[in-house]
Amino acid sequence: MAQRGFTVWLTGLSGAGKSTLSVPIAQELRRRGLQVEILDGDEVRTNLSKGLGFSKEDRDTNIKRIGYVCKLLTRNGVVAISAAISPYREIRDHNRREIGHFIEVYVQCSLEALTKRDVKGLYKKALAGEIPHFTGVSDPYEPPLQPEILIDSERLSVDESVRKILDYLEQHDWIPRA
Repeated sequence: MAQRGFTVWLTGLSGAGKSTLSVPIAQELRRRGLQVEILDGDEVRTNLSKGLGFSKEDRDTNIKRIGYVCKLLTRNGVVAISAAISPYREIRDHNRREIGHFIEVYVQCSLEALTKRDVKGLYKKALAGEIPHFTGVSDPYEPPLQPEILIDSERLSVDESVRKILDYLEQHDWIPRA
């Protein structure tokens, strides 16, 4: 039987844990025999969306490109995992409609916690006004209204978060049980 493709769309502010969660999820799905591709926001910007800035239009273009690749992968029986801030609800909803088999995961974390865990020093710079158009500080982030899965990365460990996502995928028959 052919594998059914679908997209797991991780959205949330920079540093919330999207990329961190995408790797162990992909590893576990591969262990279960599924084909998986991760589209990490930072990697996509370096390659597929090189040259785009951070205006609303450029961000929308970037997220639509990620959505288009996810749609192609999903259509061809691959599990696509998108780990990108994707700040605007309208474009996430557009991608949901285009892809069809779409599970939205909101990786939630407060600005206070993100500032404390700020590995790259981006929030410090953004709050000081050194980085313009920084999502969650000087540019908006529109949280999902009804994500399939809500991960509170301040309260849940990486393992607990991964388990919660895998449990959802199993319970809704997206993946075979372990």
